[in-house]
Amino acid sequence: QVQLVESGGGLVQAGGSLRLSCAASGRTFSLYVMGWFRQAPGKEREFVAAISWSGGTTYYADSVKGRFTISRDNAKNTVYLQMNSLKPEDTAVYYCAATNRGNWSDRRVYEYWGQGTQVTVSS
Repeated sequence: QVQLVESGGGLVQAGGSLRLSCAASGRTFSLYVMGWFRQAPGKEREFVAAISWSGGTTYYADSVKGRFTISRDNAKNTVYLQMNSLKPEDTAVYYCAATNRGNWSDRRVYEYWGQGTQVTVSS
């Protein structure tokens, strides 16, 4: 089992920044690909970003490319999502997730999920 706890969400004005954190416990964190997803009211949960176990490979949704950065610190069992130039359409509950399977943008391959943290961007 892997337990994931997100933090860092909040209310921010458009153009602002937030950094989300996801702390992991349980099985060896460094063995897992980590992903961030988000879900806005009335919409499906969508892929945001993912990072390989070593941190050497990252993958982003087109909607956040150039604005968001995913990173990880395996010594601290933590993955981060730095969000810059936030837009009102980024408003959602953000979830981190862990997988040791491929197709990182597909939420169905992720085995473990956190409870989510709310991000609200005002215009």
